[in-house]
Amino acid sequence: MAILMKTGDRIQETGIRRRTSRTTRFVRLLFCFCLSLTPGSWLLASDVHAERIKDIATFEGMRENQLVGYGLVVGLDGSGDKGNQTIQTIANLLQRMGLTVRLSDIKAKNVAAVMVTAALPPFPKPGVKVDALVSTMGDAKSLQGGTLLLAPLKGPDGKVYALAQGSVSIGGFIGGGSGATTQKNHLTAGRIPDGVTVENEPRFALGDGNEIRLFLHRPDFTTAADVARKINEVLKDNTAAATVDPATIKVKIPFNYKSRVVELIAFVEAIEVAVDTPARVVMNERTGTITIGESVRIAPVAIAHGSLTIEIRTQNLVSQPSSFAPDQAATVVAQQKDVSVVEQKASLSQISGVTLGEIVKALNALGVTPRDLVSILQALKSSGALRAQMEII
Repeated sequence: MAILMKTGDRIQETGIRRRTSRTTRFVRLLFCFCLSLTPGSWLLASDVHAERIKDIATFEGMRENQLVGYGLVVGLDGSGDKGNQTIQTIANLLQRMGLTVRLSDIKAKNVAAVMVTAALPPFPKPGVKVDALVSTMGDAKSLQGGTLLLAPLKGPDGKVYALAQGSVSIGGFIGGGSGATTQKNHLTAGRIPDGVTVENEPRFALGDGNEIRLFLHRPDFTTAADVARKINEVLKDNTAAATVDPATIKVKIPFNYKSRVVELIAFVEAIEVAVDTPARVVMNERTGTITIGESVRIAPVAIAHGSLTIEIRTQNLVSQPSSFAPDQAATVVAQQKDVSVVEQKASLSQISGVTLGEIVKALNALGVTPRDLVSILQALKSSGALRAQMEII
């Protein structure tokens, strides 16, 4: 085999069969490797700072369901309720069990009325167990050592979806006596691990059979458009569109995925998209915490920042009468006050920044405390030099 090689203005014929055969095999292997990559793999690998759609959005129907119920916690060591509401509940419970007891004969110091709440995960099936949160309603002092009796948990529609029962764990204790007690953690609220058993499955709608919808956790027009574009590129079809609002992306179910909606959702969740975040500065004046986003920019500006310190010192001086002073002379306490004012020298400093690293370096050059930095950032925002949203929490 001969190869024509161009060197300068001449064309030489060089026989390098051995080297050419090695190069040809390498090119063939590289070509086969590239063909083995799917189009989706090329798209997913192209974004370095990207996030999965699964982490920034949720499909319609995938949500938690809140449940609430009323119950009784028994077995308390004298730290229960003392109100009539709990006594009436005990009487109603005993009556359903076939026992008739007068209200005056019921002592509720070992029983507490509680509210039971639980959050069902998406698509719960009968028999699935979740945790229950138990909180007192009356004047019970502690739920330590208590057991929740069987309590039905209802949804907003009034239907019973789960049952709760079990020993309450408060993660703390109270001990001592005779005015000397010790306590750890909150004693009037606790948790029952796996104390809720799902009995009925809540209704859910995972699309209408023709399309499914994605809801962004943080609504943003740019991110919504990028998500729709990326889905269309990977599926090689114009199936996704962000035409409703900045939080919703509609995805039409392709014909070959009509009976494989779960597989389609799993495929879409794995797509990586570059998330566009707004330029924002978040400040907490109470703690002096400042968070600066990556997209924040500062236009060239000069800053002079100084502080004024006023110190007032008071010294008590005692004036003692001499030995030959008259009888009416007495000891006198006089106060001597000293006021000093110190103003730090401040000079103009020019700061600007295009990247986050430049901004941090410029602000650190001022040598101010975080609380002073809050005032500086507010002044930058007022002057228009800070190109970002400012949020104070």
